[in-house]
Amino acid sequence: MRILALAWEFPPRIIGGISRHVAELYPEVVKRGHEVHLITVAIADEPLEAIVDGIHVYRVPVEANHDFFHWVVQMNANMLDFARKFLAESLSDRPIDLLHAHDWLVEESAIALTHEFQIPLVSTIHATEYGRCHGIHNDTQRYIHHKEIHLTQASQRVIVCSEYMRGEVQRAFDCPATKTDVVYNGLSAERWQNIAADYEHDLESLRSQYAKPDEAIIYFVGRITYEKGIYVLLNAMPKVIAAMHDKVRLVIIGTGDAYSILLQRQAWDLGIYHKVLFTGFMADNDFWKFQKVASCAVFPSLYEPFGIVALESFAAKIPLVVSDTGGLPEVVRHQVTGFVTRVNDANSLAEGIIAVLQDPSYANSLIINAQSDLRKRFTWDLLAAQTEAVFLKALSN
Repeated sequence: MRILALAWEFPPRIIGGISRHVAELYPEVVKRGHEVHLITVAIADEPLEAIVDGIHVYRVPVEANHDFFHWVVQMNANMLDFARKFLAESLSDRPIDLLHAHDWLVEESAIALTHEFQIPLVSTIHATEYGRCHGIHNDTQRYIHHKEIHLTQASQRVIVCSEYMRGEVQRAFDCPATKTDVVYNGLSAERWQNIAADYEHDLESLRSQYAKPDEAIIYFVGRITYEKGIYVLLNAMPKVIAAMHDKVRLVIIGTGDAYSILLQRQAWDLGIYHKVLFTGFMADNDFWKFQKVASCAVFPSLYEPFGIVALESFAAKIPLVVSDTGGLPEVVRHQVTGFVTRVNDANSLAEGIIAVLQDPSYANSLIINAQSDLRKRFTWDLLAAQTEAVFLKALSN
């Protein structure tokens, strides 16, 4: 197949999860004998055209605009102009067989191209506005919601990252389950190796930057937003601190300045401010080193379509405690590869953390099983084969 993909981010432009998903999926699709052409947004110091890990990448310039939605409209117009020229040239040689669009941001260009050139369209919905906002409550959310609906309606097949998301697009978009395919997210072999690598570093010195020698280190990493449920983790901490006889420290890694201030105030009001460290942004290399001294990862999300951070914790050999929301219970098998707790329940979350911290042999069994699951269920070569099958369904339709 000759595939034309549309995505608003691609490394080194990393805004959310789409960037890494695209960068790790398509090289494996290429290895299966297909040709992938990706149109994305230009970034400084990167060539406008290049072959990256077998992907033909075309970066389209888009002028900065303080109004994000106007910027998205301009991005789609520029992508569409470029794609029309590209397709006109390619059709004289060998046609594009399939369009693959990632999320609502490229909806306008994807729908225009599928209609103009009569090319089958597959869309991947990474998350929904309905799910992020627990419903649609204002005009901005309604605008995005309608874009998502239009994209799925125009698509021959819709890919989602979990069975939970299959249900969500059915509820939110009235998108039939028979039109929707579940393909999990994965972790590339290279990223797994980087995460798991042994770093020549004084771990005792590194550990001292975050905790006292006798303190267990719990951490959260991700965007500092309401939907990540960090406030639930803070509410769980007094019970954890008591059970661990004060020998524990919580490290919160990520950006989100306005909400971070509210969380710091919450920690102060709970009387645990001295037990919580907000690091802000942490580069990958620094984070991978930090994981070598951590005792437990906690992801208490209120909404999580999949949870790629869970796979990264598997790779780092960190025992994991998560909430039973979204796709997380599909990724993390309760008491097999991690401890799954009730969503938005601080007592349940505290019990999970305590169970992991107080029983090292149990925690180690979770790590061993998680490593096995990572190999069997979440490698990109397997997921690329599943994606290929979806593409073939779209062509047969």
